[in-house]
Amino acid sequence: MPRRLPSTPPNLPGFEFVRVLGSGGFADVFLYEQNMPRRLVAVKVLLAGLVNDDMRQMFQAEANLMAQLSSHPSILTVYQASVAADGRPYLVMEYCSASIGQRYRATQLPLGEVLSIGVRIASAVETAHQQGVLHRDIKPSNILTTAFGHPVLSDFGIAATLGQVESSDTVGLSIPWSAPEVLHDEVSGTVASEVWSLGATVYSLLAGRSPFEVTGGDNGTSAVMARIAKAKVTPTGRDDVPPSLEAVLARAMSRSPAARQANALEFIRDLQSVEEELGLAQTPLEVVIDDWAVVTTIDGDERTRVSAVSSPALRGKARRRRGTPAASTGAVATQSREASSSTAAGAGRRAPRLVWGVSIVAVLLLAISGAGVWAVVQGTRSIPVVGDVEGTADGATVTFTWSDPGLQSDDVYIVSVDGTRSPAQREPRMSLDARDRDRVCATVVVSRDGKSGQPSVERCVDIEGTG
Repeated sequence: MPRRLPSTPPNLPGFEFVRVLGSGGFADVFLYEQNMPRRLVAVKVLLAGLVNDDMRQMFQAEANLMAQLSSHPSILTVYQASVAADGRPYLVMEYCSASIGQRYRATQLPLGEVLSIGVRIASAVETAHQQGVLHRDIKPSNILTTAFGHPVLSDFGIAATLGQVESSDTVGLSIPWSAPEVLHDEVSGTVASEVWSLGATVYSLLAGRSPFEVTGGDNGTSAVMARIAKAKVTPTGRDDVPPSLEAVLARAMSRSPAARQANALEFIRDLQSVEEELGLAQTPLEVVIDDWAVVTTIDGDERTRVSAVSSPALRGKARRRRGTPAASTGAVATQSREASSSTAAGAGRRAPRLVWGVSIVAVLLLAISGAGVWAVVQGTRSIPVVGDVEGTADGATVTFTWSDPGLQSDDVYIVSVDGTRSPAQREPRMSLDARDRDRVCATVVVSRDGKSGQPSVERCVDIEGTG
């Protein structure tokens, strides 16, 4: 079936049409130059034949949703939304000149770059989840690149509000990056299915293909869906990808949603742990976690609020989001894959509104005028050390256990067995099959914000009669 021609670009006051960027089933995307301030922008315009009350509401929901989220440094910025003189709703967005989807199949992306992209995009997804929003179409072509090389997540056209997602919702599917439960219409989107899509996306950027695509084999819709249903992930095939990262991605794409990372934040921690293992620069977490704050009365009318995240790696001032969660209930896609992958990076990127990055163990003094009193906020204590690892053997099964040394809510354990790091976990125990081994040794370390503390003393278990 031939692809349709793009619609006529609307006449928008204050904007000059430049060229077509992409065409899809619900909307076209055009490049315009804005007169004041002067900059290139991508304008997404709903097709005239689809304009009705329902589609207007869906388009408005997308505009409101992206506006609420676009202050995040890894989410595409929306500048404004309106209705053209011919009645077509349109959305004015940051222009990005390229997408990751145009690169990963053409050239092998560096491992460090992929890990960094994974952390940043997962940070955007976690932020959306905290606002009560599912993206529902996470994939490489929806990751665009700004003029400064920063990856941003685009196309919330089929996003839905958490808690309002029904299996009967009509949504577009990107099959290679969709979880089994979504493909089988058990749900149309959950946090767990978004974790799957994050894992599948990072895998794709590493392997140069989607996780269940077979080079030279049958990659039709039915064949790919059948492989996804079995959820048997093969290694990426790259020599520079460590076993720990292969395990992180395999866990994210587990057949059972309960076996995956609990949320995007836990997926981020796993990727940061791999960065640390490889000696790579730590990619900062871009998530505001308002789980502690100090409020001090300065006078009757003025309050100073010191809010920060719960971990030292994010210590600093964090701007609290003030918008209410978006109310998009089962919005359908308003832009095709081609349009979303063409919308990408020209004008300068906004200054990030989140503050993160450096580890601090410090004392914060707040001067309270009038009362002459100093309020002291003590920083998070140092990362605890596991001190009592025990190991037992039951036939070919070896189990290591230890006591909780005082984990915080986001801390995880990293267990290294014979020098190989396992994926992050919260349970203070690990069992493994030690068949064909005579001796198994393990150390346990607590990881906080992707940085590990001191490892435990190594514990070894001798196995008899398993050869």
